[in-house]
Amino acid sequence: MATTAPARPLRQGGPPLPPTAIATVALVMMSLTLPVVLSGGQTYPSPFGDVDAILDYFRTNPTPVLVTALLQFAASFPLVIFTATASVRLNRLGVRAPGATIALVGGVLAAGAMSISAMMTWALSRPELVSHNELVRLLHDLAFISGGPAFVVPSGLLVAGIAVPGLLAGLLPRWLAWAGLVIAGVAVLATLAFALPAFAFLLPIARFPTLAWLILVAFRLPKHRAPVNQAAQRGHSS
Repeated sequence: MATTAPARPLRQGGPPLPPTAIATVALVMMSLTLPVVLSGGQTYPSPFGDVDAILDYFRTNPTPVLVTALLQFAASFPLVIFTATASVRLNRLGVRAPGATIALVGGVLAAGAMSISAMMTWALSRPELVSHNELVRLLHDLAFISGGPAFVVPSGLLVAGIAVPGLLAGLLPRWLAWAGLVIAGVAVLATLAFALPAFAFLLPIARFPTLAWLILVAFRLPKHRAPVNQAAQRGHSS
């Protein structure tokens, strides 16, 4: 009686990293720039700014606010895809340390925070809501805290989860891995913005380098171990 060999598990690497990283960054940047164009040069207000200016912005710019929410919400999905793909790739490259899981959790938390911020911003585009001053301030503060520290700090975990194994296992150029560790450190320090508004300046310092770093990693993280590394590993294990 003939026997059949067990089927080998499919080794799927997932979608390529560069398109998902570029899509994430493009949508985030569009969410910041396109509303400025639509509003005639007005920028999205800071929650620490003048109260009257904040209320006036949301009451007179419903379309730019809606566009901000739409693009921000859309950006969260390629970020999740990038995170999942990068985590799986690290595992396939032989990373057994917690780094891959830390990257996965950090990316998912960051994408979730971005989605929540987009939902709060969407509510600020509703004419029936922006007539209530206290409600505008509440939604604006929640949109800031979720799109600011609650996004930036977990994104630091995403960066660190890739940078540490990238450095220790030689998967990334050393300069790129060390740059990621610095960015991750700044992102973690941005936790202070929760309690001390003076540290809010750390948010853009961490956010924009993080986005640029993800694109660089998308192009530099290998799909397979280099043959020389595999040979070296066999030599160490013999």
